[in-house]
Amino acid sequence: MNYYTEIATKKQKEIENLTQIPNIDINQMVDFTLLRPDATYEDLRNLIKIATEKRYYAICINPYFVPMAKELISSEIKLCSVVGFPLGALPLNLKLYELYWLMEQGVDEIDFVINISEVKNKNYKYVENEIREISRIFPNSKIIIETSLLTDEEKIELSKIVRNSKAKFVKTSTGFSKHGATFYDVALIRAVVGNDFGVKASGGIRDRETAIKMILCGANRIGTSSII
Repeated sequence: MNYYTEIATKKQKEIENLTQIPNIDINQMVDFTLLRPDATYEDLRNLIKIATEKRYYAICINPYFVPMAKELISSEIKLCSVVGFPLGALPLNLKLYELYWLMEQGVDEIDFVINISEVKNKNYKYVENEIREISRIFPNSKIIIETSLLTDEEKIELSKIVRNSKAKFVKTSTGFSKHGATFYDVALIRAVVGNDFGVKASGGIRDRETAIKMILCGANRIGTSSII
């Protein structure tokens, strides 16, 4: 156990033993997501309607729906889409093509999936270059590291790389892998990146109590497809 994992383990136990949940207004921390492959136009309209009523911070949708969403969404809600989603297994030039297209459509933020295969190959230089290039072109980026597929060592290394880039957030998960965010992983990432950097917890967060516990672990953005 090293310094970061010790902090994360301590925080995880603290949250799991919590008996009273504080009342936190979390709506302006929520990215309300619709990333299902079978999403319909009506689903998108409902997403925007709920996000507007709840005053959520942003909606996060697949690129195909961005032009339609742009016509419907209020200027008070940020429009977020995804690059390299959900596997991250595209060459960088294709990810950049996606990014430039989304920029032309006027998105406010992107959630970018790293090349996880290169992490497993210990080719951190490739991954670092990918993250730096994406975040240089579009700083309002959240970098998805897919924690469910990583060792603690890999989570720590990637969090440091993202922290040293121009990106704004480390994001735990796509929600399409083995599992989503955990209290431990959120606490671990927060310990590595410090207090002045973004941490987005995403995947499997379906109720207010879990969302608040993620925030207490260090998340300052919550990704969810459920009404919180």
